[in-house]
Amino acid sequence: MNERLKELRKALGLKQGDFAAALSISQGHLSDIENGRKEVSERVISISALKFNANEDWLRTGNGNMFNPMSEDEELDLYIGRISGGEDKFKKNLLKALCKLSEDEWNVLKKIISEMKEG
Repeated sequence: MNERLKELRKALGLKQGDFAAALSISQGHLSDIENGRKEVSERVISISALKFNANEDWLRTGNGNMFNPMSEDEELDLYIGRISGGEDKFKKNLLKALCKLSEDEWNVLKKIISEMKEG
């Protein structure tokens, strides 16, 4: 389980400190878990499953996929939740700005991105 928790953190692209904060444990405690010096608690497993949609069976046994399947809306909610709960002001401000776009502004943005892909 220790190695799988580390694998989960890396798959999420999180640093130890950020992942530990999300799990409400210290970075040192997470380091001890990842290095096999401490066992993974039931609480850490439950929080990992809840906050990151991790497959509890995979965390415990390695069976199945790392993540539970999600609908597109659930996936979007998860990403937005990670950003809003994080410390990165740029990401938060970008989300706020995108949410304030009018339909015409969205169309301009789509056109710009489309041209970037082609060019």
